[in-house]
Amino acid sequence: MKTVQLSEQSKADLLQDLLNRSPNRYGQYEKTVAEIIAAVREQGDKALFDYTRQFDKWDINEDSIRVRKEEIDRAFDLVEPEFVEVLRRAAANIEDFHRRQLRNSWFETKPDGSILGQRILPIAVSGVYVPGGKAAYPSSLLMNVIPAKVAGVDKVIVTTPAGPDGKVNAGTLVAAKTAGVDEIYKIGGAQAIAAMTFGTKSVPRVDKITGPGNIFVALAKKACFGYVSIDSIAGPSEILVIADETANPRYVAADLLSQAEHDELASAILITTDAKLAKEVERQIDGFLKELSRAGIISKSLDQYGYILLADSMEEAVDAANAIASEHLEILTKDPYAVMTKIRNAGAVFIGEYSSEPLGDYYAGPNHILPTNGTARFFSPLSVDDFMKKMSIISYSEEALRKAHKDIELFAEKEGLTAHANSIHVRFEEER
Repeated sequence: MKTVQLSEQSKADLLQDLLNRSPNRYGQYEKTVAEIIAAVREQGDKALFDYTRQFDKWDINEDSIRVRKEEIDRAFDLVEPEFVEVLRRAAANIEDFHRRQLRNSWFETKPDGSILGQRILPIAVSGVYVPGGKAAYPSSLLMNVIPAKVAGVDKVIVTTPAGPDGKVNAGTLVAAKTAGVDEIYKIGGAQAIAAMTFGTKSVPRVDKITGPGNIFVALAKKACFGYVSIDSIAGPSEILVIADETANPRYVAADLLSQAEHDELASAILITTDAKLAKEVERQIDGFLKELSRAGIISKSLDQYGYILLADSMEEAVDAANAIASEHLEILTKDPYAVMTKIRNAGAVFIGEYSSEPLGDYYAGPNHILPTNGTARFFSPLSVDDFMKKMSIISYSEEALRKAHKDIELFAEKEGLTAHANSIHVRFEEER
């Protein structure tokens, strides 16, 4: 990790460094992704199956693309009962949290007979991408599917790549059953995003696609946005820890490494007002690296995007944290709630030494699909709202419109839209 004295210049340099990890910087892959999307759009299943055979190395066809009930039943025999129960408890926590986000339609009737309101409805079909291949993430499936189900989405489908044997990770299948997924398809990559966007004979077209994936998946979601809604274009994982002299350096080190192990582009940042703590955290990190299974990935991540920023004051630390707008933010200070009230930009905030980041990844209930690459300045975590759409309701009586028609006609005429004005005028032309 690089230890740097915090200043306006060092903050600016850090922000620029972090932006280099954005999916928007990987233009060299966009042509390949565009070709895959175009082929699937034009050729449907044929292109989808060809790409799956090429990239995932198994002989997919229209009979094997969809996960069968027997495969899901078998998955429960392959997963330890203890883990099944953990998945169920985590799912219950996630559902409970997201149920609190539900909002109701509303209508207001005024004395003049006008009615205004907003009707809130779930989208019809949601598609969730779940990574496979090198690693499987049942937790991401729960976080994407359960809010959709709570919102009342009619059909939730999942796409996830199978291994060369044509099988999907058993943990993913158990999580899918636990969350209430309706259909699961054994496809991955940009081709899966294209199939869900445009539909094929085998894969239904969806209204929204959510879920993380590799750079090809991220760029495919970006390219398909507009034909379909998406959650976000997720970048590499991030953690930022604000700590003072009261923090436990062993806890700080362990928490920084919890995100650095995701991949070489992950970012782990400590902002502290205590130089002694900074040195002890580095020592603890060195010790952990001798024990952890993904030490190679962690080391590359820390070498490239690991920072210890030494701040002169807590106010300076908070200012830097708001500028960075990290995906995950931990506060390990003497008065963490006071610091929390000054945080404006973060995907999720973890307060106190027993609220380490993996609590949010797996179990507590708030969603772990979070804004990255500084987008927490204007984006929010995935929520029930992402699976709802709103319609405005407008109903005016003759009395209500009579009071307003001259205002509306004048407004339209000032914009040069005479047909707009006429649409109102014809209802009251007897007045002239």
